[in-house]
Amino acid sequence: MDKNRNVVFGFLGTTKDAGGRKRPKWRPTIALCQQDGLVVDRLELIHDSRWLQLALNVHRDIGRISPGTEVRLHRMDVANPWDFAEMYGAMRDFADAYAFDQDREDYLVNITTGTHVAQICWFLLTEANYVPARLLQLSPPKNTGIEAGTDKDYAGDHAIIDLDLSRYDSIATRFAAERVEATSFLKSGIETRNPTFNAMIDQMEKVAVRSRAPVLLTGPTGAGKSQLARRLYELKKAQRQIGGDFIEVNCATLRGDQAMSTLFGHVRGAFTGAQADRGGLMKAADGGVLFLDEIGELGPDEQAMCLQAIEEKRFFPLGSDREVESDFQMLAGTNRDLAESVREGRFREDLYARLNIWTFRLPALADRREDIEPNIDYELMRFGDAEGQKVTFNREARERYLAFALGSEAAWSANFRDLSASVARMGTLAPKGRIDEATVAEEVERLRLMWRPAVAPTDDDRVLDACLGEVAAARLDLFDRAQLAAVLKVCRQSRSLSEAGRELFAQSRLNKTSGNDADRLRKYLGRFGLRFADLGPVTPLR
Repeated sequence: MDKNRNVVFGFLGTTKDAGGRKRPKWRPTIALCQQDGLVVDRLELIHDSRWLQLALNVHRDIGRISPGTEVRLHRMDVANPWDFAEMYGAMRDFADAYAFDQDREDYLVNITTGTHVAQICWFLLTEANYVPARLLQLSPPKNTGIEAGTDKDYAGDHAIIDLDLSRYDSIATRFAAERVEATSFLKSGIETRNPTFNAMIDQMEKVAVRSRAPVLLTGPTGAGKSQLARRLYELKKAQRQIGGDFIEVNCATLRGDQAMSTLFGHVRGAFTGAQADRGGLMKAADGGVLFLDEIGELGPDEQAMCLQAIEEKRFFPLGSDREVESDFQMLAGTNRDLAESVREGRFREDLYARLNIWTFRLPALADRREDIEPNIDYELMRFGDAEGQKVTFNREARERYLAFALGSEAAWSANFRDLSASVARMGTLAPKGRIDEATVAEEVERLRLMWRPAVAPTDDDRVLDACLGEVAAARLDLFDRAQLAAVLKVCRQSRSLSEAGRELFAQSRLNKTSGNDADRLRKYLGRFGLRFADLGPVTPLR
């Protein structure tokens, strides 16, 4: 098999490559073609048009001392070679236009010549593989006096720098340790034992340090989405990728004008009660991370503005005709199946597509029971830190609690919230900071009662959950639940707001005590942040 040709890229050294008239000087670009053990088949020499004559002289001299080396001259005019953005742009354009042939050619970049800015750009371009090359550094000979005699004595030496860090055992070992530290950081230092969860955290750590794209965390309530989102923020901050704050928003608590104002801010007079300008949480997240928890509960208008804010980093505060900029990184969480919500018309398909670049589903605690024991120790530590008192199990009590916690009888329906609350209760009741068997027995009975099978959901429950979302529906008073459920059933079976209003206020119409039924119904729905158009298809409820 024929050996690949060696191709070297480099800048013309406007001072060093000029040489001297009276006393020989080391000329690095010439010396490049004189190195023992390094054959340069082709030299891609980059120069400024002002130095064309010097480039031609170097071309001539290389032809004299290394006839087998092909020299190609490339003009690159940069107004200010010390301006990083300008220099990188020019060099990136050069790399994009170059026809690399890695099957037949091996590439080197000579970083001996060129400004320090150019050298930094070479590092970046090779590290990112825009230029698939290794770095070459030349060094002058120790003796450069006239007595050295021949041109060969001015070759000096060279070293090749390979940026493939996996080749270096010590560096690879260090990187592996840092990677373990980062993934442990995301898990709050908990040594989890579930292989699927560990693999997910490992990938999440790579995404966190390499990408600014949105991350969507899904999974049941209490699976740890909020805590993991904050750890992702802290990891990004530790990597110096961000400098701003972590802003968390529970979208399930936002409705109507309050939602728009909370997220995007408002100007004075935007709505009744808006007595002063408000920046909004998206602006507060500028330079940091915005975590939209329960994003599936946002209304259509908020979803549309979120999409613009994510894509363009600009949005309009409520009531304003001037855009505001905010460069934040987006994290989102939901316990809903957003793909199903898209099919039902409750969530924007384009917003889901933007969020679904990196999606990680956190498993329920019941699906990773092997991680319950290390999390018990973690919760004990957290409780001790919060209360200023160390709490431990005695051996028999720990074994009894683990036997229950790992068994099929333990539902862990609220996931880590259940576990955290359980450990906190036992820690509080533990005699002298020591959880005994009696404390465990009492807690086990408490958990059994709490997880007793619940009553099956009614039609009212279903319609409220479908229209409001489970979280918001659960906050309704019993009176509002009954009344709103009846109204929603009629609305979902009516073809228009007017038709629903006529049915709901039929008796008032007969008594001539009702005027505009549609307007009356619109205002009633507005109290709960609902609009008739968003209530779902006209289908009979099951």
